[in-house]
Amino acid sequence: MTEMVSDLAAERNKGEKPAFRLVWIFYILLGLFLVGVIAFATLRPILVLPRITLAPGFSLTDQDGNRLTNEDMRGKITLYNFTHATCAPPCPQTSLVMKEVQDRLPEIDTAGLPVELVTISIDPDHDTPQVLRAYAESVGADLDTWHFATGPLERLRWVIGGGFGFYFDHKDDGRIVFDPGFMLVDGLGILRAEYRTAAPDTDRILEGIQLIADEVQNSDGANKVAYEAAHLFMCYPRG
Repeated sequence: MTEMVSDLAAERNKGEKPAFRLVWIFYILLGLFLVGVIAFATLRPILVLPRITLAPGFSLTDQDGNRLTNEDMRGKITLYNFTHATCAPPCPQTSLVMKEVQDRLPEIDTAGLPVELVTISIDPDHDTPQVLRAYAESVGADLDTWHFATGPLERLRWVIGGGFGFYFDHKDDGRIVFDPGFMLVDGLGILRAEYRTAAPDTDRILEGIQLIADEVQNSDGANKVAYEAAHLFMCYPRG
């Protein structure tokens, strides 16, 4: 009888050891994973811009009277701003920032990925294609890559107010008020950075464009996992 009890205990111990080992293996692997997560988040070997939300679709008319849509920006990095041709100080002069970005684009290497600028006018009654073209020339725009466009007021409210989340309004006294800012959108139409000020640091905008270009160029194959991990652990540039 004693031998039978001993045999049963031995069999039970044999069954417990593999299960015990599996538990320890699980905790070891979990610990290694957590160490890796902390190291990745701390060392930040890859920096990315966050994927904020899907940018709004639009169909507008540009300075040449042609249709300009969000699909025309597909496969390109695009920086948007919002203003109007009669915007004079103290109206925020956001087109000056766009001009500086345009002039400094050669400083960064996008590996051939196109970068476009789009200025959307919030004064469609006044800013006809002819007016927009004259305004573009006055600010020194290269119209091969910098587009000026507008459309019906209600459509603009949907795109700028509803889609990009920027306030603007036409007052009864004729004034146009708006919140200045810039939106950076990647080639998939995803909003990647918001600069909600009239005078953001141009270096930060260029850095954002460079980060998107680097991600497009380098996130193939095994590197894609690393970039997805950077998004998961929020390895974003510090402001």
